[in-house]
Amino acid sequence: MLLVEEGMGQNLTPYVAIAVTIVLCLGLGLAIIALNYVLGPKRSNPVKGKGFECGNPQADSPRKRFSVRFYLVAIAFLVFDIEAVFLYPWAVVYRDLLKDPVYGQVILLECIFFIGILALGLWAIWRKKALDWAFDRGEDE
Repeated sequence: MLLVEEGMGQNLTPYVAIAVTIVLCLGLGLAIIALNYVLGPKRSNPVKGKGFECGNPQADSPRKRFSVRFYLVAIAFLVFDIEAVFLYPWAVVYRDLLKDPVYGQVILLECIFFIGILALGLWAIWRKKALDWAFDRGEDE
């Protein structure tokens, strides 16, 4: 019975370290917030209550409408950025996968297929002229 209890204690050691780390982080965060509340300045004025845009006065209305193409470019950027992130793990393990005569060729073909789909998507976006949003002058005037 003693051996079972001793074995259970050894399995919980990593969890105790994680719990201690979480408690320390939460305690530090709460301590910083409390010190800011106690020691921080409490003077307010109307300028501090205004909206802040990179230190510059507001140049235009925040309600101004953007072209839909702006959002298409933003979404395309996110899609291609995330897809590029998926290529990094593949590039790291590809040299090891080449040693296997079957999987090396399969992985290469899968990657070529993946990049082909991305190229096809980029071609479709380019064909619809969704990347030309910066040169739209008719919608803004």
